[in-house]
Order: sequence, then structure tokens, then C-alpha cells
Amino acid sequence: MTRASLDKQPREVAAMFDQVAAKYDVTNDVLSLGQTRRWRRAVARAVAARPGERVLDLAAGTGTSSAPFADAGAYTVPCDFSLGMLREGKRRQPWMPFTAGDGTRLPFRDGTFDAVTISFGLRNIQDTHAALTELLRVTRPGGRVVICEFSHPVAAPLRTLYTEYLMRALPPAARAVSSNPDAYVYLAESIRAWPHQPALARRLQRAGWTDVAWRNLTGGIVALHRAVRPEDTGA
Repeated sequence: MTRASLDKQPREVAAMFDQVAAKYDVTNDVLSLGQTRRWRRAVARAVAARPGERVLDLAAGTGTSSAPFADAGAYTVPCDFSLGMLREGKRRQPWMPFTAGDGTRLPFRDGTFDAVTISFGLRNIQDTHAALTELLRVTRPGGRVVICEFSHPVAAPLRTLYTEYLMRALPPAARAVSSNPDAYVYLAESIRAWPHQPALARRLQRAGWTDVAWRNLTGGIVALHRAVRPEDTGA
């Protein structure tokens, strides 16, 4: 793993995603062996968006992850720091309110959303704590967060196999299907450096979230963390 590639500045990461926007969803389906669709369905069930609710989908990319919430009748805001992703999303779904935003300084008022969610984007924000506290800020008291992120397989054989795939098979596969294979080298390295499930749960608690829980998907290759913003005490 190269430290330099993980030390990319936010503008560099945004530019990287700009370059892969057009083929991003197709490439992810190929490289995940079709699992991304299953993971999106799990996120939609966990968020459980209802008609009339307001949902923030941070790191929404082209808005593919946002569609299930809108389909459920929620007012859904896809937000991302990559303008290339937002432009591609707006081209595909011009009716959705795509919004440019930094995960550590969101352009929304306190308590705006009933639910906030981020899929495969939290590890791309340099200051994880700032992102988690900012998500807390824009969520109403009693509202919920759902985080879907690559994690650590719980079984040793799967963990070994997965690491081999990330570092040996994924970069060549990305060169075959992606317009910017270096982005997927960064992907593999950022996944390896990401904290395991209990560590992310502790980060959520430190940021002020309560009722923190998680469940593993695909043996822990991905984990779904959920939490609630505490109700105001009136003090």
C-alpha cells in the first residue's frame, strides 16, 4: 500500500471521481461481481424512507443510490463533492435536486433531514469525525443515519481471499473496464486502511449518535451501520 495515494487532497479525490463518472455505476457492478445491487437494496431497507420524509444521500454520485428513497415517496437530496458525478446524475435524472457539498461543511440547516445516509463514501472524507458530526447536525432529533461501507470480512479464509482480490485482481480488472484504473488502486488501498466494524461504531458514538448497531453483508466485505440522533432534552 502506498501512503501517497491515501494522502490525496479533497480536490484530487473529486477530480478522480469526475474522470470515472460516466462509467462509474457499470464499473462498480462488474468489479463487485454484481453485489452492489444487493447492497443498495439493503441500504434502502435500513433507511426505510417514507412518503413526506426528507432524506439526504451523501456521496450520492450519479444518484443511483438515491433512487429507492425517492421511489418510496421521500424528498431526496443527492449530494456529492464531485461535480462530474453530479453532472452525470443530472443528465440521467434531471428531476432530482442534485447538490454540490463537502461532507464536513454541508450546505443545509440544522435538523433538515429525517434520515441521512452515505454509501461507500465516508472513507473518502479525510476527517471522518467532522463528517459524522456534520451528518448529526443536519439530522432532526430522533432521525437516523445509515452508513454502508466496505469493511473487514469476519472469517479468516474470506479475509485472505478478499485481500488478495483487492491488491492483485482488482487493479487489472479495473484497467480492463475503467477509464481511470488508478482510481480503483486508490479504492483498494483505502478499503484496506479503513477501520473495522466495532471501530466505526465507536466513531459514531463519539460523534454523538446513539443506538449504534451494525450488520455484516457478504460476510463482512461490507457493513451496514445504523444509529439515531438523540432527542432534544430541552435543557
